[in-house]
Amino acid sequence: MLLRMFVFVIATVILSTADLHAETITNWSKQDQQLLISSNEAEYLISQYAPNSFSIEQTNHELQLDSFALRSDLSPLPIHVEARGDHLIISSDTLTLKVETNPLIINVIRGSELLASTSFTVSDFPTGSSAVVMVDEDTPLMGAGSRVLGMDRRGHRLPLYNRAHYGFETHSEQMYYSLPMIISGQNLAVIWDNPSNGWVDVATDYDGAIRFDSEYGAARLHFSVGDSPLQLTHNLASLTGHQPLPPRWALGMYASRFGYHSQSEVEQTFNAFIDQEFPIDALVIDLYWFGDTIKGTMGNLDWHQANWPDPESMISRLDDAGVNTILITEPFVLTSSDKWQEALAANALASNDESNVATFDFYFGNTGLVDVFSDDGQDWFLDQYQRLSEYGIRGWWGDLGEPEVHPENTRHNLSGEAPDAVPANAIHNAYGHQWAAMLHQFLTEQQPQQRPFIMMRSGYVGSQRYGMIPWSGDVNRSWGGLQSQVEISLQMGLQGLGYMHSDIGGFAGGEIFDPELYVRWFQYGVFQPVLRPHAQENIPSEPVFHDYRTVEITRDFARLRYRLMPYIYTMVYQNSRFGTPLMRPTYFIEDTPENRSNTSQYLFGDALLVHPVTEDGQREINTQLPSGVWFDFWSNEVFEGGAEQTFAAPVELIPVWVKAGSFIPELPTQITNLSEYRSDNIELHYYHHNSVNSARGEWYEDDGDSPSALTESAYEHYQFSAVFDGEALSITSRANGIGHSAMPAQREIRWVIHGITSRPSQVTIGGEVADTEYDAELQLLTITQHSTPLNHYEIYIELAE
Repeated sequence: MLLRMFVFVIATVILSTADLHAETITNWSKQDQQLLISSNEAEYLISQYAPNSFSIEQTNHELQLDSFALRSDLSPLPIHVEARGDHLIISSDTLTLKVETNPLIINVIRGSELLASTSFTVSDFPTGSSAVVMVDEDTPLMGAGSRVLGMDRRGHRLPLYNRAHYGFETHSEQMYYSLPMIISGQNLAVIWDNPSNGWVDVATDYDGAIRFDSEYGAARLHFSVGDSPLQLTHNLASLTGHQPLPPRWALGMYASRFGYHSQSEVEQTFNAFIDQEFPIDALVIDLYWFGDTIKGTMGNLDWHQANWPDPESMISRLDDAGVNTILITEPFVLTSSDKWQEALAANALASNDESNVATFDFYFGNTGLVDVFSDDGQDWFLDQYQRLSEYGIRGWWGDLGEPEVHPENTRHNLSGEAPDAVPANAIHNAYGHQWAAMLHQFLTEQQPQQRPFIMMRSGYVGSQRYGMIPWSGDVNRSWGGLQSQVEISLQMGLQGLGYMHSDIGGFAGGEIFDPELYVRWFQYGVFQPVLRPHAQENIPSEPVFHDYRTVEITRDFARLRYRLMPYIYTMVYQNSRFGTPLMRPTYFIEDTPENRSNTSQYLFGDALLVHPVTEDGQREINTQLPSGVWFDFWSNEVFEGGAEQTFAAPVELIPVWVKAGSFIPELPTQITNLSEYRSDNIELHYYHHNSVNSARGEWYEDDGDSPSALTESAYEHYQFSAVFDGEALSITSRANGIGHSAMPAQREIRWVIHGITSRPSQVTIGGEVADTEYDAELQLLTITQHSTPLNHYEIYIELAE
């Protein structure tokens, strides 16, 4: 049925074009570990660069760019090719391609399951390329980057062109970070690896047809599959790259607004956090650092001395207090800026189709654009970063990197085999990606003992491997703006960008402060990857400048964020090691149609289920917990999932549950920022229920800043297992790693076991009687343990009859 429908769709696509044709194979040959196929239309190279994946690349297009999506260190893996009559079989250990020769159709098969059928078709653009991929007509189709459409993208024809959407709320078809990737409910990811302007049609005419079309460049497809949604994210990371570990401080509390006008405003803001005893780890300086007006100064790339008389000492004082300074830069150099002539002389700017420097008008003034693809453009831009980094900047914010304005007649100079001048539309969606790659390489070389911090709002497939931390853009400061954020973060996490987050409180619009909206957004923000309020300055974005009740509630939640830091940092490890998203759809643990479309709640790591409150005045929620047993995070009350229930949602709390059988490491001491982080005193929570016979968990620790922690095993990694046999609960801890510079010599661990309904008759650690406390009301057993790190041990809890 699927193949019959596929042939019908392909015929329809062909007939709808001006050039009637059918592509057939005329020749093929094995070349080392790759297969070269020649047809009457084109040549294609089939390769396998990572397990559970295949890549198909057109090799004879007039504009042949290197892949931006794939890791640069990949080499083709061995494949087996066999001719069988009218088709070829290309097989690996886990995946098979069946290539039909007349017409050319490439089928992706896992075991005996047909996942996709592909044909390359005539593009709507004379200089471009196109492909149709047929998948199961009933499977949900996710992906296509950051958009607000619902989790299933079916029925939409979507632009593939990064473009700002100021003030978006509950619907957006085109935003800052589009991605040419579709993920099917069969755990198949399809990547159209072409950074050009184009579009993707997600089954608007036929239920199973996905069509990609690009204005410029060659056809290139990557298929990646997994046996589960979680495994698919891991396989995608193996193909497109893993996110490096960020500095631990990047997970703390930020102060940020658009924008601080002066050094004194920065110092007043920092003092307000200290006075309110509010934790703070980072302070973000927006565009007023290089001028006292929004327009006319972009590209100065130097401190406006009248308002910033001594930035070096300011940054030094912040650093001494454990607060990291993040500085904004943009790729636009205005013709009115102090650096215009310097950038011209350095040949740093993109040209136009007449080989002159491209200039154009946009909101901030008349401008040129740094050519981040050219050697000259990179050298000049990096000279600016080198000079500015000497002030002690710890993080970089790259804004407007779509680029926000990118005229079609702009040209970029690429090195390598590509033509010297590439049209803007051919490379548009890779601009932010290339900017991040350039900056990440520079920071890695210049600051080898310090993890880079790079925050940008636009990129491409694989930008996570350059440490990019994206945010959702200029969201409206409204309930509708808040309602869109879970979908965006879940979608981007599935596509490899695990740190997608929002401007807490909303960025755009709003004339009157809405404390309930702010509190609800902040509560959600504690359970998103990055805790960063940011907004236009007419309403302060920082919690410390609001009323007493708002400060009290948000401070408690900020402190909760720090309490959960060992758990969150373990999620960071999972993302960097495997590609696991920090925020995960509930179908990761229960794959049902309802969970596939669910954006009202999500998993934050392995243990926590979070349900943001996104309606004004809402004081209760109706939801269905996934099957199994769940503990209320706040009260310890136990609930059975699988049926809709009503839960209280007072404004002081966000509904959060813990999955039975979960381990959560916590920091029991209150700290001002993560420079004070110590793991010599730690709490390890285990949520026991008699229905859970076995469970696993983990806890990861390192020094928080070494870029080589993973590669050199300079960490502590504890793997926990719990076994319940009906009479006794045993918890085993096994350690990996060689340790790190911040590892304590001795550690006090307080094991907090939830769900113990009566005082145990015996508790031992390694056969020795343990020091315990029991709270009958909360059903909590606390076990205090003193040990050296990287130790193996077993806790045995004999439960009373």
